[in-house]
Amino acid sequence: MTKNKLSDLNDHLFAQLERLSDEALSPEQIDQESRRGEAIIGVADQIIKNASLQIQAARLLSEHGYDPTPHLPAVDGGNKPRQPLPIVNGKTQ
Repeated sequence: MTKNKLSDLNDHLFAQLERLSDEALSPEQIDQESRRGEAIIGVADQIIKNASLQIQAARLLSEHGYDPTPHLPAVDGGNKPRQPLPIVNGKTQ
C-alpha cells in the first residue's frame, strides 16, 4: 500500500495540468481528461479540508499546552517518527 503525502498532491495536480495542455489530444481525449481533472480536484479539495482540520486541532492542542505534532498532517510521507516539541512549564515550545 502506497502512503501519499501532501506534497504528492501538488505533483498530481501539475501532472493533470500537463495532460490537459497536450495539444495532440483529440476532442474526446480532452473531454476525458477534463472529467478526470474534475474528479482529481474534488478529491484534492477533500484532502486539503482534512489537512486544514488536522492543523486546527493541532493548534487548539498547542494553545492548551499539549504537544500537537502527532496530530499534524504528514507532509514528509509520515514514515519518519516526529520529534515531540519540548515542553517548558507545562507549555509546548
